Amino acid sequence: MKNIRTSKLIALTLAVSSLLAGCGKDIPAVEDTIATIETSEQTQESTTGRTSPSKTTSAKHSSTASAATTTDRKTTSAAENEEEEPVHTNAPASGNKPYNPGIENPPDNGGGYTPKPSGGQSYTPPVTTAKPATTAKRTTAAPATTTKAAVKPSRPTEADELLADMTLHEKVCQMFMTHPEGLTGYGCFQYADQHTYNCYDNYPIGGYIFFAGNLATSDQTRNMLSNLQNYAKSKGAGVFLATDEEGGYITRVSYKLGAPAVYNMSYYGGLNDYDSAFGVGTTIGTYLADYGFNVDFAPVADVNLNPNNELGNRIFSSDPNVVADMSAAVVEGLQSRGVSGTLKHFPGLGAGGGNTHNGTVVIDRSYEQLCGSEFVAFKGGIDAGCDFVMVGHQVVTGAGDDMPADLSKVIVTDWLRDDLGFEGITITDAQAMGAITNVYGCAEAAVRSVEAGIDIILMPADLAAAVSGVENAVSSGRISEERIDESVLRILKQKEKLGLLG
Repeated sequence: MKNIRTSKLIALTLAVSSLLAGCGKDIPAVEDTIATIETSEQTQESTTGRTSPSKTTSAKHSSTASAATTTDRKTTSAAENEEEEPVHTNAPASGNKPYNPGIENPPDNGGGYTPKPSGGQSYTPPVTTAKPATTAKRTTAAPATTTKAAVKPSRPTEADELLADMTLHEKVCQMFMTHPEGLTGYGCFQYADQHTYNCYDNYPIGGYIFFAGNLATSDQTRNMLSNLQNYAKSKGAGVFLATDEEGGYITRVSYKLGAPAVYNMSYYGGLNDYDSAFGVGTTIGTYLADYGFNVDFAPVADVNLNPNNELGNRIFSSDPNVVADMSAAVVEGLQSRGVSGTLKHFPGLGAGGGNTHNGTVVIDRSYEQLCGSEFVAFKGGIDAGCDFVMVGHQVVTGAGDDMPADLSKVIVTDWLRDDLGFEGITITDAQAMGAITNVYGCAEAAVRSVEAGIDIILMPADLAAAVSGVENAVSSGRISEERIDESVLRILKQKEKLGLLG
């Protein structure tokens, strides 16, 4: 085969040489041409299993052979570049893996008191690894010209349809959350009974908040929350089931039921490590969701500006950027487990020196000072997509209205909604606190909160009076029903997101 192929190539070469000679062109010696062909064939035969273009040429070569070699080099270069193309993923370099503190007791150097879990239960949250997304290669092609289609009206969501079927009383009740004792009148509530359901039928509130006294055992807690949730869902809309589970010494579930304990937030602020703070959120979020909670009134996003403030080690740091990063990480950890986070206590309690549980607290901070500190801290969690923001009762001089924050339209609407761009649910701190009850009746406090832009009033001193106060304000024209619908739709959309409708 080799001799026949060589003979044919020699004949072809002689024919081409004759043509070139007829045109007056210089031609290479026939001996050199034959040597080049033989060298090329030897290269092909030495290849195991495949044939590749030869890169060996003689000192004298034809223009045709030169062109083939150039093409060969371009192909090789392109292949090398394609192999070296980096693989793009949307996963951060750190991995953001959940962190399991595995804490029995806090460190001696500033962690504060962490209750030891009772019952010896231990729990390690599962590690979820996200699959890298496939990214399309960037092109430089000119964008295609498109013709804008007519915008079709969006179909009503389940939340929209439910809102349209609700009475004013049902809508107003959605704007309240209280402890189960506030609904039922029981001294210590630990299970749902027919009286509980009757009370809910009369006042179908948006949710409940639970404290340590409501939690006796793990099974009792699961059954209590499940029964309350199932009954509410059977009526059309489930309920927010919330607690204050910050970690450290502010825990209800960890302390009573033996769930994993974590340090006070000042410890994590000192670390200033995203993975550690994210792990706090996933750890707490996992055991809260396991019991049936879907809202955590945490993390604290205040800045530690006054050593005499009421929060202490519950605050991450005196550096607003550290607070922003750590609170955002905790929020992302909580919400990755299906539990809504809550930034508190807007616009910040860290500069105060009193306690709003007992009475009025005035914080002397200008708008400019807030923009440079407290707003920076809260913006971190807001940008992370936090579902709730809790507005405190402190009077902030920069607002200029001498109103508790949760009753101030400047603070709730102008600052939180407009300046910081928060689109989630605004909720008051508990309005049974002295900062409210010492100055306002529960009905007037609720009405002023709605006027300020609040979506949910938490723990009014008298639920029935507060609900009636808002309903009367709508009937008199002081508050429009459209304003009520705005908040209720926001609430129902969040419930739809959590799977609480239908």
